[in-house]
Amino acid sequence: QVQLVESGGGLVQAGGSLRLSCAVSGLTFSSYASGWFRQAPGKEREFVAAITSSGGRTNYKDSVQGRFTISRDNAENTVYLQMNSLKPEDTAVYYCAANRYWSRIFYVPGMDYWGKGALVTVSS
Repeated sequence: QVQLVESGGGLVQAGGSLRLSCAVSGLTFSSYASGWFRQAPGKEREFVAAITSSGGRTNYKDSVQGRFTISRDNAENTVYLQMNSLKPEDTAVYYCAANRYWSRIFYVPGMDYWGKGALVTVSS
C-alpha cells in the first residue's frame, strides 16, 4: 500500500519559515518524481514545486521561486519543502505528490499518488 504522509505544517507569522516533510512508503521512491501542491480555501489545487527522481532538477511556481526550496533524500524516502519569507497568501493545505513521469508531476489530473495534506497558516 502506497502512503505519502506530510508533516511540519502549522501557524507562522509573515516573514517566518516552515519546513514540510513527506515520508513515502510502498513504492520505489527513487523511481518517482516528487512534487508539492497547495489548495487555499475556495481555490483549486495548484502546483508549487517539483523535483526529479534523482534530485538533479527542480521547478517552482513563479510566486515561490527564491523563497521555497524542494529537496529529497532517497535513502530516507522523504521529500522536503523549505519555505522561507512566508506570506499570508501562502496559507493553504499543502499536498505531497508522486508521479512516475517528470512530465506529469506539474499537473493535478493524472497524478499517481497524493498525500492527505498539511495545513500551513501564515498570519499577517
